Amino acid sequence: MYKLEARDLHLFYGDFHALKGITLGMQTNTVTALIGPSGCGKSTFLRLFNRMNDLIENVKIEGNVLIDNKNIYGKGIAIDDLRKRVGMVFQKPNPFPKTIFENVAYGLRVNGIKHKKFIDERVERSLVQAALWDEVKDKLRKSAFELSGGQQQRLCIARALAIEPSVVLMDEPASALDPISTSKIEELIHDLKKEYTIVIVTHNMQQAGRVSDKTAFFYLGELVEYDDTKTIFTKPKDLRTQNYITGRFG
Repeated sequence: MYKLEARDLHLFYGDFHALKGITLGMQTNTVTALIGPSGCGKSTFLRLFNRMNDLIENVKIEGNVLIDNKNIYGKGIAIDDLRKRVGMVFQKPNPFPKTIFENVAYGLRVNGIKHKKFIDERVERSLVQAALWDEVKDKLRKSAFELSGGQQQRLCIARALAIEPSVVLMDEPASALDPISTSKIEELIHDLKKEYTIVIVTHNMQQAGRVSDKTAFFYLGELVEYDDTKTIFTKPKDLRTQNYITGRFG
């Protein structure tokens, strides 16, 4: 059984057919990279798994999207509960205008948790998981905006982890960061897959090669190829995949 799965998935923005018949399954505790040129549908596909596309007008979805073999677009699905299970990290760090501590505690408080010791422990654990604790443990009451860009992105990862999701979606989480911060995020992804199933959109081929177990190549709304990352980068079956990863287009 797959952790995440799309079956014959079509998505339309009005008349525009953005995703065309995508069938793809992702295993528990793996990192899957979604690659492809801008506008090919990879971020749209990523956002299916926490129903972020619901926020866009005139979106129509056909087919099935499953988490733990349950259709998350079926009747009776509580979207708030779904989003507790599926954390999201965006392209640019987006800390709240709060303290470092309150950024991480936010999701717990929103979900009605008031127990101070529990919140303190969960905040520390999440910051440790995000490889940020040692850098911020003495300034938890300071503004999150005092952190560097790379630290802010790791804070956003800690915030996503605090509500204990089973899946973490990352939409180009390192594209706005310098090489050292990028390296820290990549090390973090490698560590986190022991506990989480991770899907990452990236334009950086080297990054996809370094962090992912599986890679899916999207082009013009279609899933062209999906395989072990090593196979995609060394022996792709489709010429379009080969042309993209060797830089001939994209």
